[in-house]
Amino acid sequence: MVSSQACKAPGCSWEKATDTRGLSRHRATCQSYNKYRISASQRRHERAKEAARSPLTRNRDGLIPRPFENISLSDKDANISDHIDALPTGHGSARNIAPPQSRIRRVLLTLRDTLQTSFNSLGLGQLYPCRPSFEPDKFVPSELLSMMCPIIMGETDSPGILPPPYHFPNMTVYQLMSWMNSGSNQKSETEVACLVKEVMLAKDFDIAHLEDFSVKNNLRKLDDDPSGKNIKFPDDWTQANVTIDIPTKLGNGDTRSFLVSGFHFRPLVEVIRSAFADIQASAFHLSPFKCLWKDPLDGHKERIFDELYMSDSWLDAQDELQKLPKESGCSLERVIAGLMFFSDATHLANFGTAKAWPLYMYFGNLTKYARSAPNSGACHLVGFLPSLPDKVKDIISNLPRISKSGMAALHAHCRRELFHACWDTLLDQDFIQAYRHGIVLKCADGVLCRVFPCIFTYSADYPEKVLIATIKDMGSCPCPCCLTPKSLFASLGFLKDMKSRLDNLRVYVKANIFTAREYIYKWGNTVDGMKVEEALGEGSWVPVMNKFVEKLGALHLDPFRMLVVDLMHECELGTWKALFTHLVRILYALPGGAQLVATLDSRFRRIPTFGSGRLAVRDFEDILQCAIPVFEGLFPASHDMIVQTLLYRFAQWHALAKLRNHSESTLGFFEDTFKTLSRQLWKFRDFMCTAFNTVELQKETAARQRRLAQCPESSNVASSESSGPRTKKFNLNTYKFHAMGDYVRTIKLFGTTDSFTTQIGELAHRILKAFYPLTSKLDTPAQLAKHKRRRRMLRRVREAANDTLSSDQIPANSPTPLCPQDHYFIASSRNNPVSLFAFLQKHDNDPATKGFIPKLKDHILYRLNKLDVSDCNHMFTDEERNKVIIPNNMVYSVQTMKVHYTTYDMRCEYDTINLCTHADVMVLSGETAPTHPYWYARILGIYHIDTWLQGSCGRTEAQRVDILYVRWFASLIPSEYQSGMQRARLPKVAFVEESDRDAFRFLDPGQVIQGAHLIPSFASGCGVSALRYGKSLAHPKEEQDDWEEYYVGIFVDRDMFLRYTDLGVGHPVSLRRAVRECFGFRSVAPVEAMDIGEGRLGNDGQDYEENSDEERMDCESDLCEESEDEGDGLEESESELEDTGEPDDDSFDNDLSF
Repeated sequence: MVSSQACKAPGCSWEKATDTRGLSRHRATCQSYNKYRISASQRRHERAKEAARSPLTRNRDGLIPRPFENISLSDKDANISDHIDALPTGHGSARNIAPPQSRIRRVLLTLRDTLQTSFNSLGLGQLYPCRPSFEPDKFVPSELLSMMCPIIMGETDSPGILPPPYHFPNMTVYQLMSWMNSGSNQKSETEVACLVKEVMLAKDFDIAHLEDFSVKNNLRKLDDDPSGKNIKFPDDWTQANVTIDIPTKLGNGDTRSFLVSGFHFRPLVEVIRSAFADIQASAFHLSPFKCLWKDPLDGHKERIFDELYMSDSWLDAQDELQKLPKESGCSLERVIAGLMFFSDATHLANFGTAKAWPLYMYFGNLTKYARSAPNSGACHLVGFLPSLPDKVKDIISNLPRISKSGMAALHAHCRRELFHACWDTLLDQDFIQAYRHGIVLKCADGVLCRVFPCIFTYSADYPEKVLIATIKDMGSCPCPCCLTPKSLFASLGFLKDMKSRLDNLRVYVKANIFTAREYIYKWGNTVDGMKVEEALGEGSWVPVMNKFVEKLGALHLDPFRMLVVDLMHECELGTWKALFTHLVRILYALPGGAQLVATLDSRFRRIPTFGSGRLAVRDFEDILQCAIPVFEGLFPASHDMIVQTLLYRFAQWHALAKLRNHSESTLGFFEDTFKTLSRQLWKFRDFMCTAFNTVELQKETAARQRRLAQCPESSNVASSESSGPRTKKFNLNTYKFHAMGDYVRTIKLFGTTDSFTTQIGELAHRILKAFYPLTSKLDTPAQLAKHKRRRRMLRRVREAANDTLSSDQIPANSPTPLCPQDHYFIASSRNNPVSLFAFLQKHDNDPATKGFIPKLKDHILYRLNKLDVSDCNHMFTDEERNKVIIPNNMVYSVQTMKVHYTTYDMRCEYDTINLCTHADVMVLSGETAPTHPYWYARILGIYHIDTWLQGSCGRTEAQRVDILYVRWFASLIPSEYQSGMQRARLPKVAFVEESDRDAFRFLDPGQVIQGAHLIPSFASGCGVSALRYGKSLAHPKEEQDDWEEYYVGIFVDRDMFLRYTDLGVGHPVSLRRAVRECFGFRSVAPVEAMDIGEGRLGNDGQDYEENSDEERMDCESDLCEESEDEGDGLEESESELEDTGEPDDDSFDNDLSF
């Protein structure tokens, strides 16, 4: 049919009587139509992108307690004709009609009552997205708080708790039983002193009350109320049985149900209610905020990352929560209870196999400084996860047609099923209801709020992470957070590696898991069969339903993101231990290797920390902090430079990873350090490790032989392979190295690592281990729960009487004590008087005491005349010195002094300076143009003197003067040695020569910043270049000479490390300015700068070529493939846990006997 057709494109007037084919031919050549079609496509694309960004359609990025429900369309807003799939009612009724779209765009307008506080003296301020109604730190004035909820004055929520002597007949028995159920289970001198002070000397103590006293009867009273009925807390312990289905390979859904009894737990909702009714709730932060820092040096502003309630994840969760429709008839303020879980199996005794698998819960609303204290009461023990009984092995072994590998796979499957079945019990309907709709609770200020539980973090070691994530232990994609293949782990630090982490985040494949389970339970396939593997697909998934996803996935819980990094297991006992072990292997591979390792041991023994032969996690951290001078000079010169740079970069990365307070600048510094460390690890593996043929250490060989001996089926292999050490190569292709790239992202999401470190949970184990000797060793979880309940009961009784908490129960909301007004403290003891003349006679001809009295009087004149003690150019006359009166020429010596200071994270700390063990200190440099910001000194004497100046009229005023007699160090001149973070070398100092008149001087204790950690430069050896050989006051412990040079241990702790940057928020401005003038300003590093650039001069001052990602990966493909088989021994131990069916414990006694 021919009709009039028009192009209708803007700018085209074509119109002709033709059919649709003619119109199509015209449009194919019409430029106006083609431009119009392209612009229309672009508009549709922009509309799609805008819809994707809309909060109405985002359903997985936010971590919120409840899903957002889209607003349904009314009939008036529907326009079915806009859809091409819409058909008339009479045609194609079987065809699905697409949902209608709205012609009116709905926009949700969120009004925010933001509040930014003023900046304090340190430059810190808080930015609240919504005005808070309660602020526990009193940082926000009360007149600025929001008053939006009624205050309800009610009684305590503790059921039936009365003041003391509740449960007991009198106060005497109450005091005695309280003492028994507190403190240590091994009563020491301190505990006995506590018994006398708090019990026997108590005003209400009466010895007559102890007639017919019985411990068992009184413990029974503590467990039961006087009426004989158990006192039930709402959050009391509950015992449940867990059932798992064991597939029998018979198909048709034929499974064997196995009952695991003895799962002891506490209902999570009731624990939350109890926590908000506890005294610690007064320290809960209910309103998240951003912490801002205005640098007093230059006024620039940046954000601070510290607590969980300051993190991006909490701010996003609070923002999403406020967007939810309110509950019907409820106008209460909606707040979040931030839940942080930790679980890990632990040995309960030094001998035997007694174990427990506790599950702890912490509240992120409470500051981490309270949560990290084991006795603060902030740790909530909510369950004991049961282990898979041995009877399951018998059931599996009796199944028909099952191989040994199939038995191991099925046993591991049952263990995973049991773990998630326990969490299925914990995540009950009450918890899901609270997660979705919240629970109304009375907060510490008496205000009712609707509290929404929200799981933020789950801290665990790697074997338990794979249980939670339902993935294989060390499979092809072993990372619990992303789908990066193990073969790409070796590209650590490259742009492609960082991009892969973000582009391939784990998303649970529920449909695949369901299909795989059908193959197992319905069709009788084996757990590790081919069909099951094909159904699961890539990602190293296992056929277990993840209960976190099943129950909380619809409420936007990401079970993979909550698995935070584990610095203790993955770094200190993981990557660093692997690197340290391989360095020892290389030493053995060198000529005279046994002697070199003996030298290494000798150097460590010269450092007081390393006197023990057993290495725990804290020892590996200490080894890292002192490794640079200890390893120096043990390797050939060209390799020694690589090792020194690598150790420096690793210690620097470790220091930044453990910072308790991060700013945007330190995070940028952290990212840059990770790039540099990755480059050094590659260089170490490629150029140094390939130059040596390294084999197992003797202890590694013995451990491998024990493992082979435990496997009867591998006896033939054991006879051929266990005769000698195997070749070991340094392996970067492990999950623990891969996890090093996730720290910056995790800190931004959840705060600093000390907030969720597994070390907090390991400290909580100590309480359980203290209870274990008090049990009968039968049904251990139940008895441990009983002892925990007793302590909680007594604490509630004590709170009911408003008693002062004992020394081992520090209230969580107690503020950090401010630093004393005096910067230092020296005791006023006069037990050790020193006669000046007798002292000089004893040290006659000692260069250390040359000019002792004139120097002493000069210092006193400086102090009493209030002159600048840093100006040493002024010379006093003998007449002026004679005016200094020292009664009886007597001074008083003490052994220790305390130096108080404020740390980078605004905490008050102090160093104890001891003349015998820790005598080195640091002061601010007195040079006008210093090359190093600090001076260092070794204290030879701590004195206080009563002295005065003889007045012109004969009037005297005695004053106490505290003085230090020190021996000065001097930094090496730059032409001899260059140090600094850009060169990856520690500062180095040496004693001032005795010929210098200022080698020994007196020092004002107020000038001491803090103690210094000086480590001998063992490679430089000892000598007499600074002080002559022989006995001297300057030679401690009867030594005859000195170390020629010392390294300044800047990595001894995090605060010391930041003293060599200008990034310490809590450090005095004068010190930060001095550091900036010496080292320059460190700007904020760009977050996206993760790629390794082309060949350039490295930060360590060495020239080497850097290839692109592709070139580097090509040239290393052979090494990567080989390293997958030849591990470093760490991943082998992890896969071993999968076979044994037990998670690892916290007995970090993997000592390395060299």
